[in-house]
Amino acid sequence: MQIVRGIENFQKTDEPLYLALGNFDGVHLGHKKLISEMVDKARFGKGVTAALIFAPHPSQVLNPDNAPKLLVTAERKAELLQELGLDILIYTPFTLELSKWSPETFVERIVVNKLHTKEVFVGFNYTFGNKGLGTPELLSKLGEKYGFGVNIIPPVKINGETVSSSLIRCALDIGDIQRAYNMLGYYPMLEGIVVKGEQRGSVIGFPTANLEVSPDLNVPGKGVYAAIAVIGSERYKCVVNIGSKPTFHDNYPLSVEAHLLDYKGDLYNRHLQLYFLERIRGEKRFSSAEELAQQIELDCKQAEIAVSHKY
Repeated sequence: MQIVRGIENFQKTDEPLYLALGNFDGVHLGHKKLISEMVDKARFGKGVTAALIFAPHPSQVLNPDNAPKLLVTAERKAELLQELGLDILIYTPFTLELSKWSPETFVERIVVNKLHTKEVFVGFNYTFGNKGLGTPELLSKLGEKYGFGVNIIPPVKINGETVSSSLIRCALDIGDIQRAYNMLGYYPMLEGIVVKGEQRGSVIGFPTANLEVSPDLNVPGKGVYAAIAVIGSERYKCVVNIGSKPTFHDNYPLSVEAHLLDYKGDLYNRHLQLYFLERIRGEKRFSSAEELAQQIELDCKQAEIAVSHKY
């Protein structure tokens, strides 16, 4: 898959271009349906597929204090889209100037004049242009005017719920990993670099890898989780604690700590991925380090069971 950084660097293709519009945060089952249908139609039409994604997310520019946290990094999003067969991924900056474009200006300048699009694919709730005034229905009318096809993908429902990135974030916020998994189609993941922490885990017999997570990423709610840790090509069962260390602190920043079962070695400065399988329990303040160690031992056993059942 080709990654184009900045739409000004896009070079017109000889083949017909089939374009997906959206942010595709998490590349959940609704996104997968959209991309898969586009890929199938492009293959039949002997064309190439592309997705245009704004980075940063428009809300981070227009309303940074209330912008939603992201489900995946840009790199992980690219991997997921490539797995679906996407040919070209265009990351382009979202600016205040661009936010003032009318829906028709956006279509004329980007979809028509720059990308020379044959067909566009959008979700049923896609919006574009100044103040989000552009709708799929308006896009269809503009497609008739400018000569490109428009495909509007209906919602995907799981257990009666319409799959959406916002619902997945809600599920993760309360530690409902199964609900998030059902809508994503894969186990939710956090990734980052392992940094030095307080090193208290080693003292009580359960050394942990402290993950430095981008502040833009959505972190599951406080609690203890069974997970799979991935380091390079190696995978390990692990217990992940997300919380503020109430046993040792009255007020401590949120931390993500992973105790890898059957791993020995130094993980500092290594890139670590954590795939969450199940929430084991909520965050709790213990009366002593010894009581905490006893609970962690139980957590490890429960994590072993959860991983063996789900992975």
